[in-house]
Amino acid sequence: MGKQITVNAFFRSLKGFIKKNAVMVIALVAAVVTMFFVPPDEAYLGYFDFKTLTCLFCVLAVVCALKNIRFFYVLARKVVQLFKNARMSVLGLVYITFIGSMLIANDMALLTFLPLGFFVLSTTRKEKYMSFTFIMQNIAANLGGMLTPFGNPQNLYLYTKFEIPNLEFMRIMAPPFVFSVALITLCCILFVKPEPLSLDDEKIRLPEGRTVLYLALFALAIVIVFRGIPYWIGLIVIPSVLLFADRKALAMVDYPLLFTFVFFFVFAGNMARIEAVRSFFSALLAKNTLLVSVASCQFISNVPSAVLLSQFTTNYPDLLVGVNIGGVGSLIASLASLITLREHIKNNPGRTMAYIGKFSAFNFSFLILLVGFMLLLNRIF
Repeated sequence: MGKQITVNAFFRSLKGFIKKNAVMVIALVAAVVTMFFVPPDEAYLGYFDFKTLTCLFCVLAVVCALKNIRFFYVLARKVVQLFKNARMSVLGLVYITFIGSMLIANDMALLTFLPLGFFVLSTTRKEKYMSFTFIMQNIAANLGGMLTPFGNPQNLYLYTKFEIPNLEFMRIMAPPFVFSVALITLCCILFVKPEPLSLDDEKIRLPEGRTVLYLALFALAIVIVFRGIPYWIGLIVIPSVLLFADRKALAMVDYPLLFTFVFFFVFAGNMARIEAVRSFFSALLAKNTLLVSVASCQFISNVPSAVLLSQFTTNYPDLLVGVNIGGVGSLIASLASLITLREHIKNNPGRTMAYIGKFSAFNFSFLILLVGFMLLLNRIF
């Protein structure tokens, strides 16, 4: 009897793990399947982009440390407290998520600022704006991160793989970024009324020493991303410091995301060595890299799309734009969207289908407008 309970508990835990890390598991299965067509050999070592993995780990680790001292929570409250009505507060919440995604990656920005959005709207009795605010924060997180190499995981990968110069990267992403800001701002103005509200003061003191230390580590991580110093220095310094300053931060790092990259490196590397696959994707991407990458995101999400399609094209400007604006649209276009759905279900049980309907309407509208804007821009220039 006891053994049966243990087995049942194991399978429940396994089911929960798979459900929580579905993309990583799919990536693992995909990698294993391709190994039957391309057996492991020395070429496998060339699949892995160790700089991308190192930079991603360093940024995530420092962000977790800053989150543990409530740095981003305090910063966001300060922003919201500046505004005195619902429209401006929602704009503040959306903008802080937008800016946060540029600095701490989109999924971490949502995990940090969605709870604040719930707190602000629930304590001021503005729950009617909850779904809209969550959706706008989600869109802001997916689109805000496009401007910087470390804002989205796929950016960091493509930036490193194609060795894109810093100014060129920002030049490529500036038009869709500015257009996204305009769309998000317009939506908040149209759909939220300027109703008065106030947020109670909450005295939170940041530990000065640790705050300075973590901000210094964050600056180090950013310098590494921008190729200022060798990436291996960060891999030594940041974990060593956090081992003494905040071991919990190291444990909180999104390791499934890192392993997802590892498995997709194997999958994409093997796919690129299968001649029929290489010919198919090369021909498809040659027709329109932007549209193919956007469409790919809707079915396998933006990070896998970036890793896979980068094996078959050198047109990195269109690929970079495509896997960024392709993050809006379907629920699986970006892992960040699933985080938002989970948070909404937790805070608003029984309203899931209504949320998904509203989410799809806004996201696909943004996707159509962004794709149309970029196609028009490409035709003009």
